[in-house]
Amino acid sequence: MKKNYSLLSSLFLGALVLQGCSKPSISVWETSSEGEHMAQITEFEPAKKTVLIEVNTKEERQTLTGIGGSFTEATSSLLARLSKDKRQQVIDAYFGPDGARYSLTRTHIGSCDFSRGNYCYAEVEGDTLLEHFTIQPDEETLLPLIKDAQAASKDGFRIVASPWSAPWWMKDNKKYVGGYLLPQYQQLYADYLVKYLEAYKSKGIDIWGMTPVNEPYGNGNNWESMNWDPKGESAFVRDYMGPTFEKAGFGELQILGYDQNRVGITEWIDAMYADEATSRYFGGLAIHWYESTVEWFPELLTKAHEKAPEKHLIETEGCVDAELPHWKDDAWYWQCEATDWGWDWAPDDQKYLHPKYVPVFRYARDLIGCLNNWVDGWIDWNMVLDRQGGPNWANNWCLAPVLVDPESDEVYFTPMYYAMAHFSRFLRPDAKVLGVKYDSREVMATAVRNSDGSLAVVVINQGKDPAGLDLAIDGEHYSLTIAKEAIQSIVIK
Repeated sequence: MKKNYSLLSSLFLGALVLQGCSKPSISVWETSSEGEHMAQITEFEPAKKTVLIEVNTKEERQTLTGIGGSFTEATSSLLARLSKDKRQQVIDAYFGPDGARYSLTRTHIGSCDFSRGNYCYAEVEGDTLLEHFTIQPDEETLLPLIKDAQAASKDGFRIVASPWSAPWWMKDNKKYVGGYLLPQYQQLYADYLVKYLEAYKSKGIDIWGMTPVNEPYGNGNNWESMNWDPKGESAFVRDYMGPTFEKAGFGELQILGYDQNRVGITEWIDAMYADEATSRYFGGLAIHWYESTVEWFPELLTKAHEKAPEKHLIETEGCVDAELPHWKDDAWYWQCEATDWGWDWAPDDQKYLHPKYVPVFRYARDLIGCLNNWVDGWIDWNMVLDRQGGPNWANNWCLAPVLVDPESDEVYFTPMYYAMAHFSRFLRPDAKVLGVKYDSREVMATAVRNSDGSLAVVVINQGKDPAGLDLAIDGEHYSLTIAKEAIQSIVIK
């Protein structure tokens, strides 16, 4: 028998004791293509095929920083147009104690493509004293959303902030899009970022991490961007950003270098960690997932960890891009029908990395692949978008786990929301990621030991048939079954 509980009331109630009282208690929740949304599973029918999943609690790997999504002007402006009750429903679903409990988030410094237009906090050209600096553009909807999320979150959450560009007049092309930071403005740009940190702190919002710029290789000059090469950005952090933050009292802030696709990892870690003088100010590496819809590049992730094992390795952005949302159509999110930018634009020798894919499994597969290969934080892109996949001033439409229609005051929790919640709800900050072994292409798993002592295992079954799970925890076996095309969260206490 399977039981469904409502999203925000009794979603995670109860515990199930399997195979006698001598066993620890084990609780199981499942989301599947058959319509389950975080259903609590209380009985397990045998399956034709069984996969052995071995968890070694003695093999403690990285410490988890957090899992969550991003505060954007698109998200905040949409929620501001909903009724008070609907807006709070979404905030609670992401941050409340009975929701996804997001623990690591991101936001943009100045505008990005998911803004309603171009802006920065120092619009007056030549204002080298930053006398006209103001975060007023964020005060309408973005700051209130972050504050309300803070109020809803029992455990709190960390924020990574990323600028898409320096103020336009600090760049050689005098535009928001493209161009390079002028050498004479490197110190001023560092001062600008400190101003941002101070302004947010005055509003009761502490920024945990920051990248020098989002996607330093640019985005084809389609929206806000600023170009940097690995050595140039590393020198900026070494000579300006790091020392300026330290002097201003933000020395503990985690500066995360790069902030773009994983295939560039090698040249960036070589520059960032070239020597002690350069590496000392870097807290770690930030990466995105857009290079492939099927690969998570474990060799590159492991290489980044081995280069600097004490540094963070954080996925700061990923989304189902180049798609228009499917409204209240759960089945689509489980179908192998989604395409991304590479489906059309990738060079012929790279098209194999961009086949059609299942949106739910792209999220779950990447989270598992990352966590099993030293990534300690994972951040989704927009938390909320509309039925068009925006608002986005550059018409760069994408999907989000939650979709809203402000005109009708409706909210749609897509299956991608539940995919994220299976991880963020149960894999908590400061958990130790554990060694996991399995021999299957369809069934994948990751596991952590949370700081409260509980073990949390997330399993996905990408197959068309149910799969038996022989879950071995330090040699202790548990017999479970996961539905076809499903995600399970398993908590053992």
